[in-house]
Amino acid sequence: MKKKIGFIGLGIMGTPMVRNLLKKGNEVTVFDLNTIAVETLAKEGAKTATSGKEVALASDVVITMLPEGRHVQQAIFGEHGVMQGAREGMVIIDMSSVTPVESKEMFELSAKQGVHFLDAPVSGGEPKAIDGSLTIMVGGKEDVFESVKDILSDMASDIVLVGDSGSGSTAKLANQIIVNLNIAAISEALVFATKAGINVEKMYQAIRGGLAGSTVMDAKIPMMLDRNFKAGGRVDINLKDLNNVMHTAHELAVPLPFTAQLLEIFYSLKANGKETLDHASIVQHYEKLANVEVSREVR
Repeated sequence: MKKKIGFIGLGIMGTPMVRNLLKKGNEVTVFDLNTIAVETLAKEGAKTATSGKEVALASDVVITMLPEGRHVQQAIFGEHGVMQGAREGMVIIDMSSVTPVESKEMFELSAKQGVHFLDAPVSGGEPKAIDGSLTIMVGGKEDVFESVKDILSDMASDIVLVGDSGSGSTAKLANQIIVNLNIAAISEALVFATKAGINVEKMYQAIRGGLAGSTVMDAKIPMMLDRNFKAGGRVDINLKDLNNVMHTAHELAVPLPFTAQLLEIFYSLKANGKETLDHASIVQHYEKLANVEVSREVR
């Protein structure tokens, strides 16, 4: 029997995730400050609410997918938030990218009211949110995870319980280091090859099947070559994630020199008005340094 699901946060990722839940026959109640997004999903079969409290009253499980930890905390614990309508035994699944400290705090606050909490951030960006093949990394109690795994599988192809509360958020931060540094390395390589005068597209085809090949390469190089920087993973969201990475790393006394440098590149992109672009636009930072533009054509 399908559970009644509440979903708060209907942005680039949240909207297609709700669509997949609806396609799998779930009853979904949605809420977002963006009323247009709410109305759009209502036309597609979702029920609507005007607050987190209303979402909780209509649901067995509540999912949050919001930009930052402060937004999640407000949606759950704020005035008219989820906790105002939560019942003992309810499960909250936060799929936002927040710090492990924030996840653990929300886990403990939820537990005081008899509510279960999982941190379950995702990887895969908008394309995988659309086709339902996201990767989900989860932190929390195993029995709670097992009780909602079927819901997660309606949105994802790979779901792993990493460990206790906060583990999912930690895994997501590690993921963001790898993804964004990979994009930066690809950007350096493409600018280098362009400046050398070779056919960049043919170079990509030559190396993608070797050790340098990656999911990130296959996702981002075509975007760079097409000059398509429409956001699937926005610069400002990844900037927030890398700030969370560095904050957590400093608390752990872990030096991350490459990530620290990349964080400054993200600030440079933001200062140049590119905060709403996809993080594939990292290539534009390197292009500016080398005074060259990556293209499908040899120049």
